[in-house]
Amino acid sequence: MSKVTPFLMFQDGTAEEAMNYYTSLITDSKIMNIMRYGADGPGKEGTVMHATFSLKGQAFMCIDSHIKHAFDFTPSFSIYVTCESEEEIYNLYENLLKDGQSLMPLGNYGFSKQFAWLNDKFGVSWQLNLPS
Repeated sequence: MSKVTPFLMFQDGTAEEAMNYYTSLITDSKIMNIMRYGADGPGKEGTVMHATFSLKGQAFMCIDSHIKHAFDFTPSFSIYVTCESEEEIYNLYENLLKDGQSLMPLGNYGFSKQFAWLNDKFGVSWQLNLPS
């Protein structure tokens, strides 16, 4: 086994939008490559056939699935972010929560200084932590 990489499957053609959004919010992050569907498909032309991006050095892969599935993202798998400051956690929480859903609002739950769990507007689940 050479490595393990989280893989995100978007069903509504929003993979590129999500990558751009995430890399704009988290410093030291970038889109590394994007392969797009062409006119011959099987996905909608221009959508993401396969892409790789990194958030703080952690690589992720993603696609725009051209097949509709009976499932989507679930909060039982989330991206866990350890923040370095209150400003960072507040900024991430406010931005990721836009058009999303709070599962645990930002607050002190006793196990950290600040913690939040949410689903963003793409349905991806995030846990944000500011250690004590």
